[in-house]
Amino acid sequence: MKALTIHLPESLDSEEFEIKMLLAGQLYERGKVTIGQAAEITGISKRSFIEMMGKFGFSLFSESSEDLKSDILNA
Repeated sequence: MKALTIHLPESLDSEEFEIKMLLAGQLYERGKVTIGQAAEITGISKRSFIEMMGKFGFSLFSESSEDLKSDILNA
């Protein structure tokens, strides 16, 4: 796994988990990572990540049917 350092302004009132969730959700929706990889980025289980997605405005369902089939097979 790669490590990434991001310098954020002190005025940003967000917790580390929230930022990780936003990043992982975007990467998942864009098809850059699997649901398992997205969960790993946030440090939570797949089930917890799936439950949190809606709270952050992300959709579990990807746009392509191939991605959906892959997610079902890997669940």
